Amino acid sequence: MTDILSPFAYLCGQPTAKAKLKAKPEHFRVIENLGYDLSGQGEHWMVRIRKTGENTSFVANELAKACGVKSKDVSWAGLKDRHAVTEQWLSVHLPGHVEPDLTDFLQAHDTIEVLETTRHHKKLRPGDLQGNAFEVVLSEVTDVEDVLARLATVKEQGVPNYFGSQRFGREGNNLHEARRWGRENVRTRNSNKRSMYLSTARSWIFNHIVSQRIEQGIFDRVMVGDVVQSNGELRLVDEAMVPSLQADVDQQQAMITAAMAGDNALPTQGQVLDIEQSCLDQEDDLMALIRGNRMRHDRRGVSLHAQNFHWSVDNDMITLKFELDSGSFATAITRELIDEIPVERQYD
Repeated sequence: MTDILSPFAYLCGQPTAKAKLKAKPEHFRVIENLGYDLSGQGEHWMVRIRKTGENTSFVANELAKACGVKSKDVSWAGLKDRHAVTEQWLSVHLPGHVEPDLTDFLQAHDTIEVLETTRHHKKLRPGDLQGNAFEVVLSEVTDVEDVLARLATVKEQGVPNYFGSQRFGREGNNLHEARRWGRENVRTRNSNKRSMYLSTARSWIFNHIVSQRIEQGIFDRVMVGDVVQSNGELRLVDEAMVPSLQADVDQQQAMITAAMAGDNALPTQGQVLDIEQSCLDQEDDLMALIRGNRMRHDRRGVSLHAQNFHWSVDNDMITLKFELDSGSFATAITRELIDEIPVERQYD
């Protein structure tokens, strides 16, 4: 299996310890946190499910059938890992309908449980969540002490906020398709595919920018010409601002950002602009796709800090527990800890 993330630099150096990730679905548990209360009334029937070894789209399609609605009438706040045990909310547009009986649905799918139902006045949309809580088991760890040393470092300084391999598809298929779409000027009415390939294109370029910052020794160093998010605002850094913003970044009260590429000019300056522009210029096909769809430039933090991060050891197994904000990848944490041993699955 090809490691699609192999071109990107490690902050702590490439791990020497090997281990399995997701050897069993229960070794990777995710609980979604919407961050707000559901109203208990409205046109949307809310179903909180726990799924094991299934992807979110499959469960949503099966739930649509059980509710007698079209697939587009079932939505979610975030796609969850397939090779895992995950809990999340799905919303079903059922205005004025009596809630359907899901007995047959549950009997047909023993990998799916319904934990709770209620009503809400809005449908769920991608990104409508605060974050996720994770419990991750690293199994068959070859060097426990090395991983524990790295864990202490990762907890203190964070990790690169890379988009995980799942963003780029199996064997990088989404990335290959995104490049083809840009090269061939593909047009489609399928908004889901268009959104997926645009996200893939921007994520790949973002990862390269973060990797370049690591390689040039400025990953967590505030530079003149940076764009730093502070107190909810994006600020272009001049020389006088560097000391105070660096102190805020060190205390995790501000964050250095990198480009989510768009069709408008980059706002950065100096060395930072050189890094970002060179990464855009190296991906002509991806930028053709981004510009052809008139995506607007955005910013994303370069570093990722887990909250409520702790761990335990049982022989050659290390269990990690932590929380991440929406849009961040748990595999960005594990990538800095272990060299992953491939796991063969019959249902891949």
